[in-house]
Order: sequence, then structure tokens, then C-alpha cells
Amino acid sequence: MNSPSSAREALIVEALGEMARLLDRVEALTLSADTTRTALESASAQLNRDLASLSTDILIVTQQAKVGVVEHVLKRVNKATSDAMAAQAQAMASAARLAFSEQADSNLARLTKLLGQVVHRVDRPWETWMAHVATAVASSLVTCSIYSWFTLR
Repeated sequence: MNSPSSAREALIVEALGEMARLLDRVEALTLSADTTRTALESASAQLNRDLASLSTDILIVTQQAKVGVVEHVLKRVNKATSDAMAAQAQAMASAARLAFSEQADSNLARLTKLLGQVVHRVDRPWETWMAHVATAVASSLVTCSIYSWFTLR
């Protein structure tokens, strides 16, 4: 090629050279962008696989947590139920013991009183006979008095 004949031709040649370098750089940038896009697509696919795996792992952990929570709640409910049943049984036993002791105490007091009266009678059998003798003597005296009054009259 001939050397440029004018400044204008020199500027055009230089502009064309700059344009060629610019096109080379755009071409290199396009290759770099394609490589980057491919790497991003690969990373995106790997991220999607990792997210799917993470999602599965989270579902497994969530299920295990649910089972654990249900087991814990059941244990606590069973413990609370057994504690409540034990407290109720103790309260019922206490109430029964109190009712029985009140009933037994009143019956026992009544029986003790009756037994005391029987023992008192057994200790002094002559008192009962003395009451009978006094009644018989008083009856005889009254009968004798009435008979004497009617006969002496």
C-alpha cells in the first residue's frame, strides 16, 4: 500500500487501525463474555442442584424436628397426666381416709359409750337388782297400805 498522500487519508487510516483494534477488543470481550456466561450457567445449574439438595435436607430436618417435637409433647403430656392421676389418687385416698375416720370415729365413740355402760352394769350387777328389789318393796308397801285401809275401815 502506498503511504498516505494527505492528512485526511492518514486520519482515515489511523481511524481504521483504531477501529480494527476496537473490533479485536470487542471480539476478545465477546469471547470473554461467552466464557463468563458459560461459567455463570454452570454455576447456576450447580446452585440449583445445591438448592434442591438443601431443600431435601431441610425437609428431612423439618420432618425429624416434627417427630422430635411430637415425641417431646407426648412425653410431657404423659408425665402431666400421670402426675395429675397421682395427685387425684392421693386426694381421693385422703378424702376417703378422712370420711372413714370421721365415720369410724363417730361409730367408735358410740360403741365406746355403749361398752362403757355395759361394763358399768357388769361391774355392779347388784345395782340392777337393787332397783328391782326397791320396786318390789315399794309395790308391796303400797298394796299393803291399800289393803289395810280397806280392811280396817
